[in-house]
Amino acid sequence: MNPPTAVLASGGMDSCVLLANIAEQGIAHPLYVETGIPWEWAEKQTLSKFIIALNNPNIKPVTTLSLPVKALYGQSHWTMSGETVPEYDAPDETVYIPGRNIILITLAAIWCSLNDVHRIVIGSLAGNPFPDATPEFFESIANSNGMGLDHPITVEAPLRLMHKEELLASNLELPLHLTLTCSNPQLDADSAIIHCAQCNKCRERHEAYIDAGIPDDTSYAKTLNDIPSPSIEGEGVSPNLPSPLTGEG
Repeated sequence: MNPPTAVLASGGMDSCVLLANIAEQGIAHPLYVETGIPWEWAEKQTLSKFIIALNNPNIKPVTTLSLPVKALYGQSHWTMSGETVPEYDAPDETVYIPGRNIILITLAAIWCSLNDVHRIVIGSLAGNPFPDATPEFFESIANSNGMGLDHPITVEAPLRLMHKEELLASNLELPLHLTLTCSNPQLDADSAIIHCAQCNKCRERHEAYIDAGIPDDTSYAKTLNDIPSPSIEGEGVSPNLPSPLTGEG
């Protein structure tokens, strides 16, 4: 059994798989960091539903750590306004949020120092191009936070050698359809959370299914025809739904 572990969890596929895996090996403390991005309402609901579906007593209640960042990024930044979200074909670099992992890990480290936890894990995957997702960064921020808090901490990315399609294919026993990979989630006619099918993150998710050769059972706001869907086209989903963020279809 591993020691108690703080798991940075967002409701996304990567962090949900990580949470499930960590909980199979010991006590997992899911930490959700709330910074004021517009899609947090959907992330929190998704994470809660995924944890309920796992039904693993090793997973402790979600702790929400809040640090509003609007003063840093400004209201015009897409992560604050919910507008000009990077589109389906936008390059991955467009979704970079400066300092995102610095904020997540530092808040988690402070929580760990107050709760006698010494291990933090984050769901970064292979191919992540950002400077705050490298092994060197994780080691450095663990050392600096541990020194500043007088509380030894390790920061690990156990999935960092895996690509998303590999993660997906090797965890099919998990309820991955309950996870969220979308920067503009919406609600269907039954008030269920669905993917917008128009953002960079939706493309990332859909391409992972294609590359893994697995039918994509994700609920999208419109049908993506690259691979067969296990559901009937259009069933339960309206292609022109209003966004809860903007009120526009």
